[in-house]
Amino acid sequence: MRLATRVTELLGIRYPIVQAPMAGGFTPPRLVAAVSEAGALGSFAAALLPPEEILAGVAEIRALTDEPFGVNLFAPQPAPALDPGRATAVQAALRAVREELGLPEPEPPSPPGWTFETQLQAVVEARPPVFSFTLGLPPLESVRDAGATMLGSATTVAEAVELERAGVDAVVVQAAEAGGHRGTFLGSFEGSLVGALALLPQIADAVALPLVAAGGIMDGRGIAAALALGAEGVQLGTAFLGCPESGASDLYRDALARAKDDGTVVSPVVTGRHARWLRTPIVDRLAELEPLPFPLQGALLMDIRRAAGEQGRDDLSLLMAGQAAGLVRRLPAAELVETLVRETDETIRRLSG
Repeated sequence: MRLATRVTELLGIRYPIVQAPMAGGFTPPRLVAAVSEAGALGSFAAALLPPEEILAGVAEIRALTDEPFGVNLFAPQPAPALDPGRATAVQAALRAVREELGLPEPEPPSPPGWTFETQLQAVVEARPPVFSFTLGLPPLESVRDAGATMLGSATTVAEAVELERAGVDAVVVQAAEAGGHRGTFLGSFEGSLVGALALLPQIADAVALPLVAAGGIMDGRGIAAALALGAEGVQLGTAFLGCPESGASDLYRDALARAKDDGTVVSPVVTGRHARWLRTPIVDRLAELEPLPFPLQGALLMDIRRAAGEQGRDDLSLLMAGQAAGLVRRLPAAELVETLVRETDETIRRLSG
């Protein structure tokens, strides 16, 4: 494996591997620190956290490792308008599910008690070595002035070009295979569903920045392929959910391991924004509804997501995953990084004859 790439030099890491930030408590400080200690880049997902928890999380990471790590936020989104009629329809459709889980009728969803600006201020105060973002292009001046290396997420060539113009240091290329929310911010969602085989070479030809490939990469074969297509690093999310240091439950890990190649679906029905989910009965049921705008739909479903996990209800689980989820392995983070490096080296050696 060619360890010395522009990505390793830029991020100050031994291996060109980034653990994806996955909002919702799945990348706690212990996972971030373990990945960074192993020579890759751990990423702390702060998009759903209030400022004080961002500061506390970064402090905990620093207590566990002296190695570089990243903090991730969602770019600010337009303020959603709540349509009372649509909210009532969604609530009515979910009433039977809540009764099954023993949940009361929730209050109407409302915005969180913090803003993107206060989150960003916390990141600037925390001064992480790396700042990454998705879902758009946030203001970057304060983070740049704080000395952070900046990674922006693109799903199309046009988005990568726009990120380069904005002065980011590297582009995370989110291919169609990726789990989680689609980072699309220019053009249509439909036009952004481009697979890695087609997307990476085109972005590599369009921008001069180093690329970090994301989407469906679970082992050394995927890493070697991404490097061959023009990436100088890779970002893995679903693969790290199998680690005991992650915030994923055993139910989540079991569901990933059972997933088939056609076991995911891209849909806006869970959060109000298109994301790739494991296909469970409740996801299919939600597909019949018109969701509330992002992030109100997700806020409305949060109690169901939590209760389904606590009660071990596979059929009512709402779980994000990439298309290669079934390749997940239950390995400690350090062992997974070592395994990925070894597999990549073996794959490259085999192809080199």
